[in-house]
Amino acid sequence: MKTKRVSRLALAVGLSASTATAQNCPKVLVPSYNFPVVNSGWQVQLVLGGLTKPRSIEFDSTGALLVVQSGKGLTRHKFSDQGGTCLSETESTVLVGQTSLNHGLAFSTDGKTLYASTAEAVYAWQYDADRGSVGAVPRAIVTGMANDDLVTRTLLVSKKSPGSLVISRGSGEVNMDKASVLSNGLSQVRVFDLSNFTTTSKAYNFNTEGVVLGWGLRNSVGIGEHPATGGIYGVENSVDGVTRNGKDIHENNPGEELNYFGVLGTNSIRGQNYGYPHCFAVWNTTEIPANDGLSVGDQFAIQENNTLTDEKCASDYVAPRLTFPAHYAPLDIKFNKDGSEAFVSFHGSFDKTDPVGYSVASIPFNPTTGEPLGAHNSNDVFDEIMTNPDHGVCPGACFRPAGLAFDSAGRLWMTSDTTGEIYVLQKRSGTPTSTASGTIVTATGSPNAAGTVWGRETGALAWGAGILAGLLALF
Repeated sequence: MKTKRVSRLALAVGLSASTATAQNCPKVLVPSYNFPVVNSGWQVQLVLGGLTKPRSIEFDSTGALLVVQSGKGLTRHKFSDQGGTCLSETESTVLVGQTSLNHGLAFSTDGKTLYASTAEAVYAWQYDADRGSVGAVPRAIVTGMANDDLVTRTLLVSKKSPGSLVISRGSGEVNMDKASVLSNGLSQVRVFDLSNFTTTSKAYNFNTEGVVLGWGLRNSVGIGEHPATGGIYGVENSVDGVTRNGKDIHENNPGEELNYFGVLGTNSIRGQNYGYPHCFAVWNTTEIPANDGLSVGDQFAIQENNTLTDEKCASDYVAPRLTFPAHYAPLDIKFNKDGSEAFVSFHGSFDKTDPVGYSVASIPFNPTTGEPLGAHNSNDVFDEIMTNPDHGVCPGACFRPAGLAFDSAGRLWMTSDTTGEIYVLQKRSGTPTSTASGTIVTATGSPNAAGTVWGRETGALAWGAGILAGLLALF
């Protein structure tokens, strides 16, 4: 497992037509920026563009893709599937033209109810997958969530606890101390019982109702449920601009977090405080003054005083299960079918001298216990499988991962909100999907004339003069 970026050499690998017979792909989209770097054994293709800040995505029972386009509404897309990562859009419709929808999206267990969120509320629509239509009038089912900042409201419908809707709400950054009061409803993950919710039911109030899974969470945008155990995990965006005892430590601290909240419907639900706005996770100890006894993943106090110390942070608040590098900004987490891996979209930094993140990564899990394999104090807990070749041009000229979803074929779909695009990722050990003439991606990230598909295969490789020239340019 490596937290470092995928090697740029992955860009310079080509498959010749003589070593691999490529599948014909009639339509190949090309991004306007440098091509992604893809890890060995993976293949990636851009399949949709021209969207308006696409965030969360879900597949309905017919295989159509639903997309929350922040500021536009909710859209539905159908594709011609040629296998592998060769897909092309055949149909696009606007399901809901509610421009205040900005992030959250989920289906009920039976697929007949669709949930989506604004900054203030969660709404439900009757959904007909065969017709690709929603009911005319939405129902507000959870309200009372408006605040001045961090406006995403992530939604998760539990498969292990039918009728349970998990909602994550971030902090109000103008007054961080409000998050210290449980009844304010800020910086919390709560679960609501919708099993008996009807058209005449009164909407829940987020601040006073529901079961608290965790609080003291600055912004747990990504929420996932382990398929075997039902364990609920959240990926946490930590605070920016941090000082410790007057020293600026914001470049490499605090770390982003993977937190565990328990299993719905059991007595393992924690409902505890995870530290914000008082205590945060250590990523780089050498940057932190008075760091005796601190290691990766420990909780530390931004300002030690008579009432708040590192020791109090350790004893009174829940430390993360895993810690990620500072400023990576995780936005989603999805488990594969058997629960052996979790995939995280890292949206990338804006408060760091050298930009970081901007990638999709995998975290190995024990599929039986539902526990990540990495130690809680490790700084080596994930592998980046898709990233940008030059983070120096980010965030203005690169893709930025946001929402993730698996389709019925086991392919991982990813939205890039700032570029208005959707990518498909697939594990591949054989011939890639490509154009009929084969595929080459050069060291500079330029496609061949016929188009391109990104991936590095483990089979035979053919190196051309242009590829070698590109490699030499790297050194």
